[in-house]
Amino acid sequence: MTDQSASTAADYKDTVFLPQTDFPMKAGLAQKEPAILARWQEQDLYKQLRDARRGREKFILHDGPPYANGDMHIGHALNHILKDMVCRTQSLLGKDAPYVPGWDCHGLPIEWKVEEQYRKKKLNKDEVDPVAFRAECRAYAQHWVDTQREQLKRLGINGDWDNPYLTMDFAAEATIVQELMKFAESGQLYRGAKPVMWSPVEKTALAEAEVEYQDVTSTQIDVAFEIVDAPNAPELVGAYAVIWTTTPWTIPVNQALAYGPEVEYTLLYLCLDALTDDGNAPQAGTIDAERIAAENGLVLSRPFLVASSLVDSFIARLNATLSKIDFSGSRAINPSIVSLGAQMTGRKREIYTGSDLAGATARHPMHALGGFFAKPRPFLPGDFVTTDAGTGLVHMAPDHGEDDFDLCKAHGLEPVFAVESDGRYRDDWAWLGGADERRMSVINPKFNAPDGPICEDLRAAGALLSAGAFQHSYPHSWRSKARVIFRCTPQWFIPMDTPLATGDTLRGTALQAISDTRWVPAKGENRIRSMVEGRPDWVISRQRAWGVSITLFVNRKTGQYLKDAAVNARIVAAIRERGVDGWNEADAPALLGPDYDPADYERVTDILDVWFDSGCTHAFVLESGKWPDLQSPADLYLEGSDQHRGWFQSSLLQSCGTRGRAPYKAVLTHGFTMDAKGMKMSKSLGNTIDPLTLIKDSGADILRLWALSVDFTEDHRIGKEILAGVSDQYRKLRNTFRYLLGALAGFEDSEKVAVEDMPELERYVLHLLADMDAKLRKAVEDFDYNTYVRTLADFANNDLSAFFFDIRKDCLYCDIGPAAPQGTLKRRAYRTVLNVLFEALVRYAAPVLVFTAEEVWGTRYPDAGSVHLLEWPELPELGDGGELMGRWSRLRDLKDSVTGAIEPFRRDKVIRSSLEAEVKIAADAVPDGQLSATELAELFITADVSTTGGETISVTRTSHHKCGRCWRHLPEVTEDGALCGRCSEMLA
Repeated sequence: MTDQSASTAADYKDTVFLPQTDFPMKAGLAQKEPAILARWQEQDLYKQLRDARRGREKFILHDGPPYANGDMHIGHALNHILKDMVCRTQSLLGKDAPYVPGWDCHGLPIEWKVEEQYRKKKLNKDEVDPVAFRAECRAYAQHWVDTQREQLKRLGINGDWDNPYLTMDFAAEATIVQELMKFAESGQLYRGAKPVMWSPVEKTALAEAEVEYQDVTSTQIDVAFEIVDAPNAPELVGAYAVIWTTTPWTIPVNQALAYGPEVEYTLLYLCLDALTDDGNAPQAGTIDAERIAAENGLVLSRPFLVASSLVDSFIARLNATLSKIDFSGSRAINPSIVSLGAQMTGRKREIYTGSDLAGATARHPMHALGGFFAKPRPFLPGDFVTTDAGTGLVHMAPDHGEDDFDLCKAHGLEPVFAVESDGRYRDDWAWLGGADERRMSVINPKFNAPDGPICEDLRAAGALLSAGAFQHSYPHSWRSKARVIFRCTPQWFIPMDTPLATGDTLRGTALQAISDTRWVPAKGENRIRSMVEGRPDWVISRQRAWGVSITLFVNRKTGQYLKDAAVNARIVAAIRERGVDGWNEADAPALLGPDYDPADYERVTDILDVWFDSGCTHAFVLESGKWPDLQSPADLYLEGSDQHRGWFQSSLLQSCGTRGRAPYKAVLTHGFTMDAKGMKMSKSLGNTIDPLTLIKDSGADILRLWALSVDFTEDHRIGKEILAGVSDQYRKLRNTFRYLLGALAGFEDSEKVAVEDMPELERYVLHLLADMDAKLRKAVEDFDYNTYVRTLADFANNDLSAFFFDIRKDCLYCDIGPAAPQGTLKRRAYRTVLNVLFEALVRYAAPVLVFTAEEVWGTRYPDAGSVHLLEWPELPELGDGGELMGRWSRLRDLKDSVTGAIEPFRRDKVIRSSLEAEVKIAADAVPDGQLSATELAELFITADVSTTGGETISVTRTSHHKCGRCWRHLPEVTEDGALCGRCSEMLA
């Protein structure tokens, strides 16, 4: 019924069925959702669901704890919507899928925020009582737990919100200590000095997951080290080995030079080439240029040793430095550095291999300072030395590099710990130490600049050959955004390659566990495998206050930590009673007990890396019994792809080290949310999308639909236009439900028709539904929610609204009357299928549109409880539908062709609707089946359909009159407004 006549509609409008529903077209989600949420909380929907699924197969998603710091952002929203979708779809399948949310409450971000308040008050954190400081950190964390909890609940996340897990709960802290003791008691713990990522601003070691890389401009320098001994090539004595570095601040702690054993090196003699101002005396110009260059620290009258393949780039850097020297007032014009060949210098040899440098030594450019700086610097063979950049010779500072540390330690060179926690050289350091007013943090760009104190002193010593800008990627603390350094400090480590009781190593056990785990997407396995294969020992100590203490006593004489089960039990009991405040100096004697003298033991004051904290959540959440609905191992961990180096890995290592397996069976990762242009979101760029604002304006279901519509396994986008498209998709889904509710008004079980008695179209749609049902089940199994939502939306839009509903609306409206109070068989079959569709679609949609599905269900069944207690729909049993599906697929193609043929007539206003069209189609275009011409006209929504021997579709305007009730143009209608046979029969 697409063309309405006012004169006839008034006569028969009360005789047709018009859909009736209180379900509004306008959603008003932002206003309705809070009331629905309040009702769920009042009814304790989470408990109802647990009771309903008790005893069923479990599916455990273990929540990765977000950090208790700041408001919910779009990443939080995406992450928790995905987790909710997992639990809801598993629950829909009939499984018991509890969700216990949690928060990570310890660590530097919270300390940093509390310290910010101190700095505003001009207070020094180090002067505050540690217990009071930790209390402030605890209160700060609790504030944001409470804030984020309410924000996440607003997303419609169904969980145990009244009983979340917090890493700062005393019981959790005690369990973390217990897990640490397992490593200690099994010998999987040692204290050693190694270079680790260190934040001078935050004064603590950092884990790789706490570091982000940014493009920066550093100072690159070439520094000359005079060779003083070379037993394999004596002629090199007096030559200068050149090193290149982008960290000038490490030169004051240099202890050696590394060479590549197979690298070829060239002994360079350089000179300046210049003209005089009159162009006739080049030698005079050269002499003048060399004098001025030397006055500026660039002394070229000596041989330099560099890798042969890097000579050109080395000379280019020297010329860049030369270009900055002011030669005005001299006779030199356009001076440049050139290399002199062997024939010009008279030397017999200019090519050397790295092995020629074995046993050689050089002296530090600042050797005149004596002491540490006067010691000879040995040349050491380094397999890591390459000729990709620099000079092919690498200066070694074992305090500040992993390769440096390993190579130097292998040759008896130990760290000197010259750089203190704040990034400055210690007070007694001879070069730029406490007595030097130029001392500042080594990460200060001014300290490393070409005109900074390091370059200034090297230039004065005649050792600085070049200094210039160099752009590269450099690690920064993701909290303070400041540069970090490698710094050698005493730390606590869990070894990756020490044999365990099983005979395997932690690394080997973890790699096997990775193989035993399902990774979604599959590429995640290679990502975490490569990280575990190449990672160093796990640094678990931090030099801060807010965290779980490393509760160890170390023997002052032997350096070994105490292994005593009774002592450990007392420590755990103290932490369980008082939290981390239970680990203090005053209680140390009581904790040690009568068998040990406190004077013999050092109480460790470091705290645990927060990744160790969160890596233990499986122990104090899944295994503790506090949440009896949970069990271990978890079926799924779900976080962002950055957690391959974070929570996924720390949980893996912690569990493998204590249980010999992963704490999870499967891991699902999502990408990051970018703006509409694919750029990273940043407050400074003004391109962020605030989920709280979006919910306030449009409702949480719109945000949920977006999150579950994107390919979340990759980086994805959000923006106004994208959200407008999501809103349109939502409107179509809502209208589908509105139609179903209206069309099913008054539906009773007595109307139902058996499948075998239904017309083909109804049976075809049921087969389509069954096909979609299988696809949705597969999508749930694959955690492929993008496909889930797209499949559901396409079915509602294409198969139902644009096809099935459109065809059968005439039947729905008009195949009912006094003569058939429940309607014809076809109408009853249609409504039977609509009922099946409603019962299925509302269940399918419930995990996605949690509020809307509840509104839809409550509109039809106001006293039936929550839609979220329902299980996956049971569909009617169908036989083999292959032939039926194939025939109707061809019929739909034919319908599309007919619609396309009619459209020009509508556009040119030859006809007003397809009901005025008579269509002729090729006889062989109609698939073999049971459809009559009348049924084809109903399918095409036309006045008449006939077949011809031609191949094209022809359209003409019908000459039949229009029925005043159904508005169809039929031959039996004698005049416009009269009734057709069907309508006369219904009204008889």
